[in-house]
Amino acid sequence: MIELPIISNLPQSEVPVTERKREKKPDWLRVKLPTGEKYRHVRSLVDQYKLHTICQSGNCPNMGECWGEGTATFMILGDVCTRSCTFCAVKTGRPPEYDEEEPIRVAQAIYLMQVKHAVITSVNRDELKDKGAEIWYQTVVSVKNLCPTTTIETLIPDVKADWSALDRMITGGQELVSHNLETVRSLYRRVRPQAKYDRSLEQIKRTKESGLRTKSGIMLGLGETKDEVLVAMDDLRAHDCDVITLGQYLQPTKMHIEVAEYIHPDIFAFYKEEGDKRGFSFVESGPLVRSSYHAERHI
Repeated sequence: MIELPIISNLPQSEVPVTERKREKKPDWLRVKLPTGEKYRHVRSLVDQYKLHTICQSGNCPNMGECWGEGTATFMILGDVCTRSCTFCAVKTGRPPEYDEEEPIRVAQAIYLMQVKHAVITSVNRDELKDKGAEIWYQTVVSVKNLCPTTTIETLIPDVKADWSALDRMITGGQELVSHNLETVRSLYRRVRPQAKYDRSLEQIKRTKESGLRTKSGIMLGLGETKDEVLVAMDDLRAHDCDVITLGQYLQPTKMHIEVAEYIHPDIFAFYKEEGDKRGFSFVESGPLVRSSYHAERHI
């Protein structure tokens, strides 16, 4: 077993953090490097069709496992985000023009890969009037037209209370809509400076009111307390969130917010029990869990 390297294209001038001695990663965060014929096949398709995957840009520790099974999470609307969340490895800046042919290219890749369950996510495109909603809609429709038996989860960004954009994003025919809360209320300004805790909860509630299955994720190890995590879980259930994922935050580069604590697997097991008690229909909780990990089980 070797530790998966963390790679990022983020400029070194962004998001400075205080220097301090780093705590060594525990053994439970060690993963195998991506290998295997299926992994290489998926990688070649991603390169061939010029697709942006959050597996790559988000430095996901499960990329080898997921791609080895012939699955991937696709990131649409480019790979440059208009937000500057301090935890995220995706590049920040002014995005170029989006590719209007992207919906069909994503659908073709999913068809060629014979994906049974696809996860689609995107960067924030705050500079667009509709926040990218039309491309979201067209991508889901294109996938459903070409791959009618493929189920779809869409992990959508914060629409800044543009509820008409939200309506367009979630009406393409997907089975599940996810929007990550990411962290507890007290850490929002530090972790998600351009987002609002209550606005994300409202977005989840409105999605559920539209008749769709809902999901959200929280990162742990940023300095939150157990009680704060439990309150966040309560808030999500109060806003009709069906599925929750909890995983360890891993610092992409020295320029990102530091890891305050490596959460022991026993604590993740505790949160799993607490989530079940609160009535979530599915709780995915573990150190290496990410939003799209085992996503096919969340439908």
